[in-house]
Amino acid sequence: MKSIILASQSPRRKQLLEWAEVPFEVVTQSTDETYPAGMALPEIPVHIAREKALAVKKMVQHAFHAQHAKETILAADTLVMLGDKVIGKPKDRDDAVAILTELAGNTHLVITGVVILHAGGEIAFQDTTEVSFHPLTQEQIEYYVDTYQPYDKAGAYAIQEWIGVTGIARINGDFYNVMGLPVSRVVQALEQLGGE
Repeated sequence: MKSIILASQSPRRKQLLEWAEVPFEVVTQSTDETYPAGMALPEIPVHIAREKALAVKKMVQHAFHAQHAKETILAADTLVMLGDKVIGKPKDRDDAVAILTELAGNTHLVITGVVILHAGGEIAFQDTTEVSFHPLTQEQIEYYVDTYQPYDKAGAYAIQEWIGVTGIARINGDFYNVMGLPVSRVVQALEQLGGE
């Protein structure tokens, strides 16, 4: 498999690509993570991932000119939804505690949008996983937030950390999608590109 550009600073996405033995280098460019009013919620992470990928493509082409015009660029964005409410990254400790209090005892959706830009165009898809938390005590929530400080995570938690191991009752869908990348679908798409 050819090396790709990962347009993400997420340590979880890097780790998942390493586990899948996908060769990559990280190149990021800050982007606006807003989205058009009225956009259907499941389309939002694909839209944001596309903006990330296009920003990196533009930067790479400008910096390295034509020699990198055919680079494959992978970007992703993860969204947490409880009912019709989008839950982003917590602003601070109080916000993280409030988010987890809301998620406790409930089922929410984790939607990751993926965009792969390649010489022939674009592959875009989203993957959805249902996650159900056990009821959690205030003590458990505060322990997790104070110990793990999940301020860079949509939904204020990481499934592979203590709260996921002890607090999640069940999931329906791809576990790795909740970590931030439906890596098996990504690998299938990259292998398909390699065969073209």
